[in-house]
Amino acid sequence: MFILHLLLLTVIGTVEAQRVPGQQKTDSCLCKINSSIWTFPAVQFMEVTEQVQICEDSLNKFEEMLRNTNAELPMMEDTLQNISARLQAFGYLQTRGLYSALHLRQLNQELEDIHQSVNETHMQKPNKETHYLLSEINKAKNDVQRMYRDDFFNLETMKKRLRDLNNRAESCKTIPNDFRSTCHQRIMTRISSPVVTKLNSISKSYISGAWGRDALLSKERYWEHCLVSGHKHGNTIRMYNSYEDFMANRNYKDEQIASSYSDKNAVQGSGTILYDNTVFYQCYSAAEICSFNITTKVTKRMKLDGAGIDNKFPFCYYSCRDWTDIDLEADQDAVWVIYATEENHGNIVVSRLDPLSLNITHTWKTHLFKRSVTSTFMVCGVLYATRFVNTYQEEVFYAFDTVTGHEINSLSLPFEKVSAGIANLNYNPVDEKLYLYNDAYLLAYDTFN
Repeated sequence: MFILHLLLLTVIGTVEAQRVPGQQKTDSCLCKINSSIWTFPAVQFMEVTEQVQICEDSLNKFEEMLRNTNAELPMMEDTLQNISARLQAFGYLQTRGLYSALHLRQLNQELEDIHQSVNETHMQKPNKETHYLLSEINKAKNDVQRMYRDDFFNLETMKKRLRDLNNRAESCKTIPNDFRSTCHQRIMTRISSPVVTKLNSISKSYISGAWGRDALLSKERYWEHCLVSGHKHGNTIRMYNSYEDFMANRNYKDEQIASSYSDKNAVQGSGTILYDNTVFYQCYSAAEICSFNITTKVTKRMKLDGAGIDNKFPFCYYSCRDWTDIDLEADQDAVWVIYATEENHGNIVVSRLDPLSLNITHTWKTHLFKRSVTSTFMVCGVLYATRFVNTYQEEVFYAFDTVTGHEINSLSLPFEKVSAGIANLNYNPVDEKLYLYNDAYLLAYDTFN
């Protein structure tokens, strides 16, 4: 019908009126008429037909695009929901974290607390560092007083300054007057190729766990801990009394840490360490540290105030490793706990533990976002962080020295691995080796300071 209408309009539009003279013959009028004016407009008809075909093709393409769009909408909605779910973990940054105003009164109080702490340290063991630190704290207090009158827009800058002062204050309390580092150099310079590579002794399917050597005892005491309940929980640790037994998976003993995977004292996550025949780990489904003495079978617990748990701040550089919110480490002098808090904007917090009383003695706050690293470990009071390079290579790229309070962002210490995922990485001060739980594989490396 659409084609017929166009044709009629075209024909009518081309017809013109014509005057024709005639001659009378007998009773008739003879006229010579040029009938070409009524010739069918084939050319115009073809042009219109082509236009109609173009319109139909365009309409078909549009309908096809509409069908494809309708088919893609559910996938787009799923993707949007997935992104929204992933961003939900960072929602606190807008409501209570990075962009929240810090009350000046709170700033003043925190400065007073740091001033009192440093002053007490200076009275007990006066030195140049504490003297300089007291001077800087007094300057900061004067700056806060000026902010009361003039400037309310440098609160976050002042908060960062306060964090640095607090880190230095904690470091001053840590360093004795006759301090001598037990390390040749404080910062690590190189990591060897793997000197041990083997599968865990239970199953290749257990991709999360930890392993190593007792971080205090000089006698050989190797351990292996696999998370066997959804890569999240565990309640036993496997012990070996020699390196040969460990490599051969023989003569081991499975020590029971808790009665079941869901017991309140069961292990959650892969941040486990063995120090002086005592297992240190995150307690089941709690922002708490547990210690289990293998000899006495006694479990102690300690709250870790403000620590994010249940995948709030896991290690997450390349792909998130679930249940790595809290990481226990050990070095020559102490047991350390590495975690993140909302108050520190999801950045890593390092706390030093007294292994006997299970109390926190010192705490440092870094500027390193915990989700931006793959794993961490401690050597000689220095925190190291790694990042993913590719499936077969990792790199130590960051260090934080608790003795000086300084951060180093320029490290590049590569080391090999056999799989992409890292569940646990810890340093042993007895043999100066790094122990890596690389998905289901167990690797060890020599380190050089």
